[in-house]
Amino acid sequence: MFESLTDRLSGTLKSITGQAKLTEDNIKDTLREVRRALLEADVALPVVKAFVDRVRERAVGQEVSRSLSPGQQFVKIVQQELEAIMGEANEALSLKSSPSVVLMAGLQGAGKTTSVAKLARFLREREKKKVLVVSADVYRPAAIDQLETLAKEVEVDFFPSNSAQQPVDIAQAAIKHAKIQFHDVVIVDTAGRLSVDQAMMEEIQALHGATTPDETLFVVDAMTGQDAANTAQVFHEALPLTGVILTKADGDARGGAALSVRHVTGKPIKFMGMGEKVDALEPFHPDRVASRILGMGDMLSLIEEAERNVDQGKAEKLAKKVKKGNGFDLEDFREQLQQLKKMGGMGGLMGKLPGMGQMAEAAQGPGAEKELGKLESLINSMTPKERRKPEIISGSRKRRIAAGAGLQVPDLNRLLKQHKQMQKMMKKAGKKGGMQKMMRDMGGGMGGPGGMGGPGMGGPGMGGGPGGGFPRR
Repeated sequence: MFESLTDRLSGTLKSITGQAKLTEDNIKDTLREVRRALLEADVALPVVKAFVDRVRERAVGQEVSRSLSPGQQFVKIVQQELEAIMGEANEALSLKSSPSVVLMAGLQGAGKTTSVAKLARFLREREKKKVLVVSADVYRPAAIDQLETLAKEVEVDFFPSNSAQQPVDIAQAAIKHAKIQFHDVVIVDTAGRLSVDQAMMEEIQALHGATTPDETLFVVDAMTGQDAANTAQVFHEALPLTGVILTKADGDARGGAALSVRHVTGKPIKFMGMGEKVDALEPFHPDRVASRILGMGDMLSLIEEAERNVDQGKAEKLAKKVKKGNGFDLEDFREQLQQLKKMGGMGGLMGKLPGMGQMAEAAQGPGAEKELGKLESLINSMTPKERRKPEIISGSRKRRIAAGAGLQVPDLNRLLKQHKQMQKMMKKAGKKGGMQKMMRDMGGGMGGPGGMGGPGMGGPGMGGGPGGGFPRR
């Protein structure tokens, strides 16, 4: 998400960060480029105008002229105003009732039913809530079946309904059932339409009146750009919305919807769907998103993701093993690959690292994920002894392993070479003061030559290995 906007803005702002002094002229040129970048990203015109006016007002005032580094101060202003447009801070769900009702609204095809399942999983796993989901979409029987299947997948309870029932009756029966079964949250999936029509609005207004939800969330497809903001406005006028879920954000290279919806509706974006998988839902943090837009990465989200997905026990076991000088074998390498997959693969990982623009883009392609799959297949094709002692892998063993993985011997040679490089690095990291020395050898870590792109560090070694990049909070 935001690839085109990030490229344009980071290029534009780079030219001004080195300026010792900002003048009306260089601010004017930069703001013109910023305006163009936002319009190309399909941000709604009123939003672009308000944003540029606010940045100009702050940039030509005392705030920048008194700063020791005006160029950097200007970038900071742009970042703060991006945050302000998207809502300052993440707004969590307000679930006060027992059970709390969450009503999902939106157009057909926006990803409502999938978002119900993603939100149910989020509430079950991270908020420890007992969740019941129900479909009030009586016009599309497949929607009821789809939600039942997804409910099983995310391990939450499903309340059955059918197309002969009235939506209001379905929702009220589900809430009654939830009270008896002591559910904390009931998520109601509603019918979508191909366009906004009066009958649809009246039906969802009746549902809202009958269920008195704590949260009424508008689900909108990020890829519709400015239209997302316009549709959100229509729903906002018909329903007392409490927030927005932005879906398909991973497929939206421009990011216009994220910057427009909040400004147009005045309602916060609470979640962002970043893929089709049921765990691909992130709380929307405007400050982190602004940081991503300006190519500064999003380390906080990365750390949180690592804490959720990295098996700390295994990471500590590996750290102790390396410290004792027992080496980093191919079993350990496979473990790291699996941790990396849990964190969204190379693309998901690098997209959150600072200054990874083009590399992150390349890593998000299907090629990068395919490569990780190849490595895992090759390791799976080995015997336990070969995984523990790669040095015994001779010519005939290589041919057998490659054939077993459906690959070629050169693929296996590349894997063994990569593992050897990681083994050397792990050996250094295991010695006293080894982590600092290793970072120095790599050219100072992030910024230096070979930085994050150095062998192993941009790859599986990030998944919680010894001294790995994720501090505990």
